[in-house]
Amino acid sequence: MGFPGTWMTESESVVYRVVPKCACSTIGQIMFYSDHGEFYDGDIHDATTGLHKWAIDASQGPITRNVTNQSSFAFTCVRNPYTRILSSFFDKICGIQRNGKRYRGNLVPLLIQKYGIEVGSPEDDFQFDQIKSFRRFLLFARDTIRWRKPMDPDIHWSAMSGHISTFIVNGGRYNKIFWTESFNDGMQSVLDAIKTPYPVDLDQIPRFNESEGHGPKRAHPVEDYFDDLSMHLVYEMYKRDFQLFKYDFEDPSNKMPIAEIDLDEVHAKLEN
Repeated sequence: MGFPGTWMTESESVVYRVVPKCACSTIGQIMFYSDHGEFYDGDIHDATTGLHKWAIDASQGPITRNVTNQSSFAFTCVRNPYTRILSSFFDKICGIQRNGKRYRGNLVPLLIQKYGIEVGSPEDDFQFDQIKSFRRFLLFARDTIRWRKPMDPDIHWSAMSGHISTFIVNGGRYNKIFWTESFNDGMQSVLDAIKTPYPVDLDQIPRFNESEGHGPKRAHPVEDYFDDLSMHLVYEMYKRDFQLFKYDFEDPSNKMPIAEIDLDEVHAKLEN
């Protein structure tokens, strides 16, 4: 299995387990900058040099050695499950991707046909009933997670605990898990714990939101998208995420965590 989704600076100052839709573009660029004194020119997900990634064959040896020996500070970042699944919907289902096409080719036509979802288009300025379509998307996401039908769950809406557990199961240990909602505090605590070839001033770092501007803007407050049934579906999919990362299931309008993350609890519950 190895360490899928794991990135490491070439200087081996720090190791990061990517969780999609949780500030991963910004984190990757900070790691790149901390080694090279400049940002990667483009989407950091496309970088094949300047950063160790598990998806690069030559990086697998160094990452495996480092993580199994727990040689470097290791961290990841999480996000409120309500806002994460909403972001996935607007970016991956409604949005036009970097290549100018819909995400995963035939995925959106499948959702239109099987689940009655509408997504709008740039031509009509993405005019559609966002709440109705999102709730139908939730049924699809639940079907992929629960029954792996009509397809396996996508990395952008599969549970954060699933991503995070692969690192633990194969011998890694996290030194820090922080929240996207208090990004600067969390990222600063990582930077304070490591030594980097180039210093990073978080106040000067832009936010690299690679999905922004490719689709419709959210037209309503977060809580408007989630009725009782929607909340039930979200809990069915992300129960462990709410529990381990201390988010408020009862109140979709509260994006902030309600307690501190217990790293020992995370490791104990995700190592099996």
